[in-house]
Amino acid sequence: MLRAGIPISLLSYACLTALAAYGQQSDLDEFKNNLAPNVGSPESAIDRMLQIAKLKPGETLYDLGCGDGRILIAAAKQYKVKAVGVEISSRLAKVAAANVEEEGLSKRVKVIHADFMRVDLSSANVVTLYLATTANDTLRPNLERFLKPKTRVVSYDYPIAGWTPIATSSTEGHYGDAHTIYLYEVPNSINKK
Repeated sequence: MLRAGIPISLLSYACLTALAAYGQQSDLDEFKNNLAPNVGSPESAIDRMLQIAKLKPGETLYDLGCGDGRILIAAAKQYKVKAVGVEISSRLAKVAAANVEEEGLSKRVKVIHADFMRVDLSSANVVTLYLATTANDTLRPNLERFLKPKTRVVSYDYPIAGWTPIATSSTEGHYGDAHTIYLYEVPNSINKK
């Protein structure tokens, strides 16, 4: 489609370039594979997610889309686990790493600036998610392929289509509204075709 003789794709590129020039987005490619917006989990939800996961000292938790690192920090402090956060935004990855450093947890918590679709999850005992349904759908094949038996997957708000939770729990959101936490276990939750 043309507008005043200029293809829309060129107009879009020009707009993005102009935004970058004005400092609105320093790295246009940074979010091209982003599967979910950054929305911080409420503290009550984090506590309940970690409780339902039944973390044990020495286990390894992966938080996919770790944002500012709040789940990583809570897991390492309260449950004495190793925690790995994967964050696609370089800005948020830096914030998470700084928060981990400030809490004195650098020996047990690692933040990776990466696309979680390209990260090896095979060492995880628990994986936490706060991703939209479409992101869970995109991620599901990797979880099925790479997670070892008995790995628990905890998803806040959004179920994983094609999986059956072994437990659910309700919690309050930021504004007192009800939210659901889904607990899955590999391979027991995976519905066979």
